[in-house]
Amino acid sequence: MKLIVGLGNPGKEYQNTRHNMGFTALDKILEKYNLKNPKKKLNGLYYQTNINGENVIFLKPQQYINLSGDVIRKYIEYYKIDISDILIIHDDLDLQSGNFKLKESGSTAGHNGLKSIEENLKTKDYKRLKIGISNNKDMDKKDYVLGTIPKEEKIKIDEVIDKLPFIFEDYLNLDFTHLMNKYNKRQ
Repeated sequence: MKLIVGLGNPGKEYQNTRHNMGFTALDKILEKYNLKNPKKKLNGLYYQTNINGENVIFLKPQQYINLSGDVIRKYIEYYKIDISDILIIHDDLDLQSGNFKLKESGSTAGHNGLKSIEENLKTKDYKRLKIGISNNKDMDKKDYVLGTIPKEEKIKIDEVIDKLPFIFEDYLNLDFTHLMNKYNKRQ
């Protein structure tokens, strides 16, 4: 069983913010598989389906992003999912808008959602799909990530979001090293 987690903050006021890239990305993948009407359990909204013989849970934690690791841990424990079978989709300040990167593990780079995951899973070795949101060092980081995305930047981000259903399909069919080799060098 695979667990695909989009990181974000619950609530309409956060919908179009940089910090909700994980939710936005998950919505695009859900659209491809026509998955609607999530169920609620363990403080998360989830969609469960079978894709080409693989059981998949798509999860949007419903706690603020800096507490999302608790929700993810509960799903892993409840469904007995191996950490090697999770993929976390999140925003990344160190990547330019319009870029993305797949990683097998790594540091939190100051991302509070990843800090929460690392604390709850007791490891930094989990797969990630990082979506670039650039960085404006002239702004407070919190104001920047929770700010509305300007139109020009949104166009670049939407180009990445549109690729995600294809990347996800390959995620199910390729080992992660091949997946990284296929997509990371394209940019």
